[in-house]
Amino acid sequence: MKFIKNIFDKARPHFEENGIFKVFTPLFEATENFFFSPDTKTIVGPHVRNSMEIKRYMSMVIVSLIPCVLAAFYFFGWRIIPLIITSYVVGGIVEVIVACCRKEEIQEGFLVTGLLFPLVLPPDTPLWVCAVGVAFGVFFGKEIFGGTGRNLFNPAILGRCFVGLAYAPDMAGWVEPGSGPLGRMLDFWPFSFFWGASAPEAISTATPLVAYADGSSPSYMEMFLGQTTGCIGETSTLAILIGAAILIFFKISNWRSTVATLISFSALSAIMYAIDQRSADPQNFPPVQYHLLAGGIMFGSVFMVTDPVTSPATNAGRIIYGIIIGSVTVLVRNLGGFPEGMMFAILLGNVCAPLIDEVIIRMHVKKFSAVKTAEN
Repeated sequence: MKFIKNIFDKARPHFEENGIFKVFTPLFEATENFFFSPDTKTIVGPHVRNSMEIKRYMSMVIVSLIPCVLAAFYFFGWRIIPLIITSYVVGGIVEVIVACCRKEEIQEGFLVTGLLFPLVLPPDTPLWVCAVGVAFGVFFGKEIFGGTGRNLFNPAILGRCFVGLAYAPDMAGWVEPGSGPLGRMLDFWPFSFFWGASAPEAISTATPLVAYADGSSPSYMEMFLGQTTGCIGETSTLAILIGAAILIFFKISNWRSTVATLISFSALSAIMYAIDQRSADPQNFPPVQYHLLAGGIMFGSVFMVTDPVTSPATNAGRIIYGIIIGSVTVLVRNLGGFPEGMMFAILLGNVCAPLIDEVIIRMHVKKFSAVKTAEN
């Protein structure tokens, strides 16, 4: 590592104030910080020490997403790799351009966004749609608000919502998941040449949420393992739970938002299912267990709802935030015109998060003031 450090030390003068590559200083600093921790020091107090810096936080989130990536690679094959590469390249270019224009550092936040975005896309999404979506999400979801830590919306969800509404026909590229010991991992032309495997074509088979009304829904075990059609990272509940365990074990995410989302989602779903079954004209609302295993409720609750920037900062606010998202998701799924309501619910929760924190903080201040007044 000392050899790499020497390379950065020799190149640094060219990126400083009078250097010929000064305009690319944010890119140089981001590359250096990828290998080494920043050597900047605080000048005045207070000095707060915490081992969980942004880089470590983002790194652990990426580690928790690895089970979902591996499951997607097993079930859908090599077609997910170009989507992930496109997301990182296009989104990274947007980040670099904006950082250079602002003369600010490139933050590590995009490392997570660049991986989250392709995981919420169908496996056969055209690469240009992926590029448009991640560029829109990064710029209008984060950079327009000032960058990492200042964004109001989750960039990955905003980009997904945009392409889902703007390019709906291009977002219907569902792929039948592979089965067997190797799944679709050999569905790549070098392997097909030697092993006789062929790349799967996009199909029009409905996702579990749509298939339930037709009576052609997959089994609970298939949905739990991920042997269903759906978005890349959302099909395997098992992989998502492994990622959730990693986040909770290393204290990366706050469990309150996830639990509140799932409990409110399950409670309202159970109520609506019971009412529907007793009605004269049942609308075929799925039961709770089917709702939990289908669609993006589990993935969103674990990786999206817990976003520390776009969710409330107070514990009570996180619970209210989760209740809003879980309830809205059920209402959209059962009563709306879209089979999946998680992305709309999260965006609504993002809008409400600052207001929720404001109300909670005002209530605490008022209560504290009342106690102080009584003591005096």
